[in-house]
Amino acid sequence: MATRLDGRELAAAIETRLAATIAAHQPRLGRPPGLAVLRVGDDPASGVYVANKEKACGRVGIRSLGAHLPAATEAEQIRARIEALNADPAVDGILLQLPLPGGLDAAPLLMALDPAKDADGLHTLNLGRLLKREPGPRSCTPAGVMALLARAGVELAGRRAVVVGRSILVGQPMALMLQAADATVTVAHSRTRDLPSLTREAEVLVVAAGRPRMLGAEHVRPGAVVVDVGIHRRPEGGLCGDVIVEEVEPLAAAITPVPGGVGPMTVTMLLVNTVVAWCRRHGLEHGLGDLVP
Repeated sequence: MATRLDGRELAAAIETRLAATIAAHQPRLGRPPGLAVLRVGDDPASGVYVANKEKACGRVGIRSLGAHLPAATEAEQIRARIEALNADPAVDGILLQLPLPGGLDAAPLLMALDPAKDADGLHTLNLGRLLKREPGPRSCTPAGVMALLARAGVELAGRRAVVVGRSILVGQPMALMLQAADATVTVAHSRTRDLPSLTREAEVLVVAAGRPRMLGAEHVRPGAVVVDVGIHRRPEGGLCGDVIVEEVEPLAAAITPVPGGVGPMTVTMLLVNTVVAWCRRHGLEHGLGDLVP
């Protein structure tokens, strides 16, 4: 039976480190780190995510400075709010919660973010820094996956990794982070032919396809490490991932549970990016170099 890669446990340990870093520097700086999560519309999943992020901020001592805007808010109004947050000295991290309501293009709004305050590493400049292996904020979900793999002692150098999914939010930055760790990486997607033959080659398989229970036993090499990024609400109740866990878990050496695997790490890495930005603005050591470059 596979070892479960517990994201809740690791997230709690990282939160303890973040709280200690904030407590050490706040007396000198006179303020805590500030994170602004900008939510537009009433997507139910986004509401849950934002609430979890606000609770996590409270646990470590980050000031939550976000806003919830109506779905009918125009792009120029959102951009003006982003520019105000860019200029606000109390804000160290900004997250534009995705997806946006229909009719709004995320790309120009993400480009409006101050790259130094881009808490999810999605600004073009920060994606370029990732590609060039330069320091900068990293996309939270793949960074959380890397932290989970490191905590479990998963050796990546020289190993064959397959990422299923090519979104700019997860799949593409995930592949770049695995490459930076010297894995040999293949990216699969909806048009990949004979997906099982490809994924069965993977020693490390990251599934971020966005389709519930898409991959089963026929997709997995015995002894592989399987990371399930997906999370979906099932019609009959409960949550599931992109992986058919009851088929895959007996084959895998390690697997992330859903819920409790990647999800908590996504939230925690958002906090990490915010605290690191706070420290960098003031030229202070953060001691989190094992989590971000």
